[in-house]
Amino acid sequence: MNERHDRRPDSGTDSRTIGRQQERHQQEEFRTALRALLMTPLMGPAHEDFAAVRRQAAALREWFAREAGWVLQVERDGARLHKRPAELGDATRGLPGYDRRRYVLLCLACAVLERAEPQITLRLLGERLLQLAADPALRSRDFAFTLEAQHERRELVAVCRTLLDLGVLQRVAGDEEGFVRAAGEQADALYDVQRRALSGMLAAVRGPSSWAAGEAPTGLEDRLRALVDEHVADSEEARRTALRHRLARRLLDDPVVYLDTLDAESRAYFVNQRGAMAARLCEATGLLAEQRAEGLALADETGALTDVRMPAEGTEAHATLLAAEYLAGRARQGEVPITEDQLVAWLGEAKERFGRYWRKSAREPGAERELARLAIERLAMLQLVACEGPVLRPRPALARFALGSTEIRELPGSGGPCRARRPGPAGAPGQDTGSLFDDPT
Repeated sequence: MNERHDRRPDSGTDSRTIGRQQERHQQEEFRTALRALLMTPLMGPAHEDFAAVRRQAAALREWFAREAGWVLQVERDGARLHKRPAELGDATRGLPGYDRRRYVLLCLACAVLERAEPQITLRLLGERLLQLAADPALRSRDFAFTLEAQHERRELVAVCRTLLDLGVLQRVAGDEEGFVRAAGEQADALYDVQRRALSGMLAAVRGPSSWAAGEAPTGLEDRLRALVDEHVADSEEARRTALRHRLARRLLDDPVVYLDTLDAESRAYFVNQRGAMAARLCEATGLLAEQRAEGLALADETGALTDVRMPAEGTEAHATLLAAEYLAGRARQGEVPITEDQLVAWLGEAKERFGRYWRKSAREPGAERELARLAIERLAMLQLVACEGPVLRPRPALARFALGSTEIRELPGSGGPCRARRPGPAGAPGQDTGSLFDDPT
């Protein structure tokens, strides 16, 4: 006699499976939102990951406060992660194409927008900025700005486009390029001013206007330190927490943290705690930790968490990669320091070999000096070289770009030789395998 058995799925098993899937989805969404905030700390509602940031707001606030001491504000119309740099003297940071003059213009433009109506035109923004730029304090520091020359109008437009990218302005009508070309009334642009994004522009502990007259710090370094100086309670635990936050900020923001850049107290703490710190940060961000004798790097395999990529496409990127290989090889052979002129001469020779792959202007006589300057700038941003005037000192992480010589080896039991390229630094991410300048065989 045949019996029919009811094989309905176990509801307990199904619920556990669904629970695991939901937990995995929550973890993936949290990581996506966290990575998005690291790259876009001032985020508007149009950002593709803003919905995830709002859903994960509570967990993100707790994580940033615990691991880095950063404050996160999430509201319906935007999010602001108040990232504060661990190193104030890093000259390689900042907006692309910005020098001190353009930062002054950006600050003046924000001051104009703070007092403006909900809408403003580009021309009106420029006229009011001129009034602020005429301040005697600015003139005493040799700052002058007018809208008469085309290059000055282009500077104002560059600032406006920065504010457009940050979501502080939203274009309603018009064209900035027409304003650059023509000084007449016929060329203009109209913007909506986003107050919430504007209020989040300054990520400081204390606003610069909070000092009484005559009490404000005078030097640039003192001013920067005063803006981000955080109170630390007078206890051993509070000091350790502040130290951990500073190190975590560097690991999240910098390409690599070298031990020789830390003071004695930070170095002692970092040596003992870097494994645990790296594990926590990597679990949340999806980064890979690479520990070496010289320090620690958190690498992103996707290349998404960086504003300077290497390797990359284009003539400058190719020249930078060639320069990195040359400098790393010289460093591995002990031929340091290296001067900028030596790098320029070497790129001149490389132009003969690789110039056919470069754009036409880069093949012109003397173009190698500009290529060298751009390469040094990019390598410095990635903390692969240190610049001391015209002298270049390769940093340990640059060693991964050194290519060794080809050697012939006998494979055991093969009865014949095989050809292998000597690799760069050995070891998988997450392992401490000694110095990056080791020459493994």
